[in-house]
Amino acid sequence: MTTKAAFSPEEWEAVLEGPSTAGLMVIMASHGGTFRETIAMSKAYAEARAQHGESELLDEVVAAKPKVDHTRYHSPEELRDSGLKRLRDVTALLESKATSAEREDYRRFVLAVADKVANAHREHGQSVSPDEEQAIQQISAALGTSPHDG
Repeated sequence: MTTKAAFSPEEWEAVLEGPSTAGLMVIMASHGGTFRETIAMSKAYAEARAQHGESELLDEVVAAKPKVDHTRYHSPEELRDSGLKRLRDVTALLESKATSAEREDYRRFVLAVADKVANAHREHGQSVSPDEEQAIQQISAALGTSPHDG
């Protein structure tokens, strides 16, 4: 089992920021940032905490509060580009340190956060807007998976 101890402080920070970065990317995809979408991100963490014990790595990730520094980015495009790079970097890091099951659990959780955020607010009569769906597709590609795996 892979734990926080397997990572440097900087690496662990990147692992922790992955899910919330994906959620923020979806929030900003529709140029929003609604309260409802932010609450949905917190609920995704709470639901994952309730499934405690299936993955030690994921247990440690969801035990931390979602880390979102929206002031770091000056535009949705900068957030998208930086966020996708961060997700690719974390995926590569997990390839070298985590088991395949742990990597899959992490990917699934990141996508669950993105999906929950996208579905938190109906826009133009749709549960998920085209911009949000595109963000989820990009997040999936950065994670090396298709959006509806698992």
